[in-house]
Amino acid sequence: MNRRKFVTRGTAGMAAMLVSGASVGKSALVTPETEESGASGLQRYDLMKEVMKYRKIDTHAHIYWTEDSPETQLDYGRRLGIEKQVISRYLDVMPGTPDEFRKFNDLTIKAIKKYPDHLLGGFVLNPVYKKESLDEIKRCTDAGMIGTGELYYQVKINDPKYFPIIEKLIDLKMIIHSHGECQLGVGGYRMKYNGYKQPNTSIPEDFVDIARRYPEGIFQYAHIGMGGDWEYECKLFSDYPNIYVDTSGSNNAENMIGFAVEHLGEDRLFFASDNSYYQSVGKILAANLTERQKQKIFFDNYNNLLKKGGRGIDG
Repeated sequence: MNRRKFVTRGTAGMAAMLVSGASVGKSALVTPETEESGASGLQRYDLMKEVMKYRKIDTHAHIYWTEDSPETQLDYGRRLGIEKQVISRYLDVMPGTPDEFRKFNDLTIKAIKKYPDHLLGGFVLNPVYKKESLDEIKRCTDAGMIGTGELYYQVKINDPKYFPIIEKLIDLKMIIHSHGECQLGVGGYRMKYNGYKQPNTSIPEDFVDIARRYPEGIFQYAHIGMGGDWEYECKLFSDYPNIYVDTSGSNNAENMIGFAVEHLGEDRLFFASDNSYYQSVGKILAANLTERQKQKIFFDNYNNLLKKGGRGIDG
């Protein structure tokens, strides 16, 4: 590796920490000139030029019950050149009644109608309530939503209660986005649940099971960057081409993105933040990827799937 490549990769690796400062007007990073140039002195590495040159769809973002939501999310997106955010209010309540998930979806509908050029809506539901969930899919689709938001832990993704919901989403050619977790194991031991985990939280094996049952389904496994065992997740999913992973989460483990590309392929990763915006842009820039691979992850992979259902982003 020559000096120029070393400096460039090292600089990109700092992106998650420094994008924040650069995006609000602080000076760009300074790097040594290449040895090949034969010149002395310093040249500036324009980090924000690198950030802004990629079109981006944030495929996993959230709206909250606060007065500054979604304006805060939109501000982060503007700073980082995120063209669209797929936003939802995840159903973090039990039991997750129809009144509750309709209320959560109303919040998202209000947001996407207020900011139609920047926000895409993902709906949430609870398949325990079959009729109400199917009715909600129609209501939310009619309101312009593009697929599910992050489905949560009311029911495992491979529970038979989900089958009619998944079949409907397949008919609509929608991406099925669900929360998943995989705790780190030691010495071959993996603790699936502890006192902080809901017993119906989906784990990677559940995704494999449902992907086998519905090979025509499009499943988005949420946030490999949330601190779980991302290596195990990627290895387990490698033989199931209808499972995609989003890169969101506040964790920036070395080589996480490169490892995911190696085991899943460059077409099965979605850029996402889960509202950890700077880290999520930085980890893609810091990865040892080609320009085309970055373009695919930031934008094209997800948009190509949206196009299959007639919901693609033009331009």
